[in-house]
Amino acid sequence: MKTFKNTEFAYIRETMGYSVKEVAEILGKSERTIYRWENGESLPKKSLIRELKTIYSIHTGQPSKSGHNFKFIDLFAGIGGLRKAFESIGGKCVFTSEWDLACRKTYQANYECDHPVNGDIREVDLDNMPQYDVLVAGFPCQPFSIAGVSKKNSLGRPHGFYDATQGTLFFDVAQMIERHRPKAFLLENVKNLVSHDKGNTFKVIMKTLKEELGYHVDYRIIDAKPYVPQHRERIFIVGFRDDVSFAFKDLKIPDTRPKLGSILHFENGTELPEPPFTEGPEGRVAAKYTLSDRLWEYLKNYAEKHKAKGNGFGYGLFGPDDVARTLSARYYKDGSEILIRQEGRNPRRLTPRECARLMGFDKLGQRSFVIPVSDTQAYKQFGNSVAVPVVEAVASHMLPYIFKMMRTAKDMNQLEILFEKVEVYG
Repeated sequence: MKTFKNTEFAYIRETMGYSVKEVAEILGKSERTIYRWENGESLPKKSLIRELKTIYSIHTGQPSKSGHNFKFIDLFAGIGGLRKAFESIGGKCVFTSEWDLACRKTYQANYECDHPVNGDIREVDLDNMPQYDVLVAGFPCQPFSIAGVSKKNSLGRPHGFYDATQGTLFFDVAQMIERHRPKAFLLENVKNLVSHDKGNTFKVIMKTLKEELGYHVDYRIIDAKPYVPQHRERIFIVGFRDDVSFAFKDLKIPDTRPKLGSILHFENGTELPEPPFTEGPEGRVAAKYTLSDRLWEYLKNYAEKHKAKGNGFGYGLFGPDDVARTLSARYYKDGSEILIRQEGRNPRRLTPRECARLMGFDKLGQRSFVIPVSDTQAYKQFGNSVAVPVVEAVASHMLPYIFKMMRTAKDMNQLEILFEKVEVYG
């Protein structure tokens, strides 16, 4: 049985699995100071204990009772996957931008918004945005053109990210970062962003964030399989305005491998019926999700044709003990990438409720995610979204460093006030 040193501070640190060195780095203190706190020789400030307790509560899966820890903005918000994750670590969303009307309908049905949901990011007035600490964005990947800076200089035209990213939606994100200088940001995209245009797109993005905007940036491609029963690789790019020693290599990926059975309708009466996704008192999946004979025959023939050519194209057939392929935005067309076996019947599509569970929007013990749109729109929305538990893991990993940035900013503000007083009264 593990024994802990006889202080609250030591208990929290050891339970979280942090070393003394890691906590010293996170809290901006010397290791000697941490040892004194652990041994009860001196006491840390209440604000630092509050930070550690907040991190601890999130680490142990308990809701934080410390109120809002920071403010963030949600760009290319979709149906709010990034927002859901950052709210789970005590963030307060103060600005949202999403151009798709159907997504906005779903977003507003699920989140309390004390601010309007803005449309096109290109029409946002940067000078009249609320103050915020963290920017999160699942920005679309668009083609970038890399122009020669020297030629632009000779013509007296702008260069840097104003030139290399002009006309892309990443440009608008970069403009916001340049204008407001948030303490941190998280950008999410498809795995192929790294290889797009032979790596040139990603090169421009990283150059913009690091060299042009001056942020300390790290990135990692993470598969959602340890979090949800789905193979879904996405790239996450994290930046901090100051060097707070954030590193993705320190992110601990769980060893768990959830199976599809955990997100499928039970169909045995133990789950409340949910029309139009299920029907009857037993809550069986509605018949409309079973493939027609014609569509099932087409998919089988299509797969055989490509198999004969040596291609891997075709449907994916899964059961409760399997892990699914990536849910895509095209799922509404035929559902071919994730079909669920049915005994004695053609396979079926996932229901939108099962998609919500597969993407981590629905969790046991929480209010079900509201799906106020058609099946077609719901499939598009979930297929375009993030796997929420993955972002929650990334956000939790960021939180100690966000606290560190907040602490630094607070200290700087106090210094500025002190200097102003010296100038006035000195």
